Amino acid sequence: MMLIQNHPVPVIAMVNGLATAAGCQLVASCDIAVASDKSSFATPGVNIGLFCSTPGVALGRAVPRKVALEMLFTGEPISAQEALLHGLLSRVVPEQQLEEETMRIARKIASLSRPVVSLGKAAFYKQVCQDLRTAYHLASQAMVNNVALRDGQEGIQAFIQKRKPVWSH
Repeated sequence: MMLIQNHPVPVIAMVNGLATAAGCQLVASCDIAVASDKSSFATPGVNIGLFCSTPGVALGRAVPRKVALEMLFTGEPISAQEALLHGLLSRVVPEQQLEEETMRIARKIASLSRPVVSLGKAAFYKQVCQDLRTAYHLASQAMVNNVALRDGQEGIQAFIQKRKPVWSH
């Protein structure tokens, strides 16, 4: 699960059904999560005497504490709409549009500069748990590093020249 956050490219979950325990943990660990309106999410281990401790790590970082604890203490599932409301999901779509929408997001990200996206992902996760001053310091350094990238320079030139950038990947 830790590899997902440390992977240089965004990892997208596509969910169509019930995601329980480690499945729910996987969704919570992904950078982006798209689910069908028929999906639901649960950490039901408590019902069989096996508390979902490791799924709780990712879940507690993806949703508010009280939502995570209710899911962990009761084992009851939440709907896709509830999961969206609480931040476990990026979006919910009708089942027939799930793959199309997930692939649309993936294609959009893939069309961008991989070095820039990778730098941005790493910077986001590095700053997100920091205090405000440290977070801005880290983000400012990331911006300086971004401008130094070949694709950072290409993006600036393309903007000035009013053309589409040509990324190095």
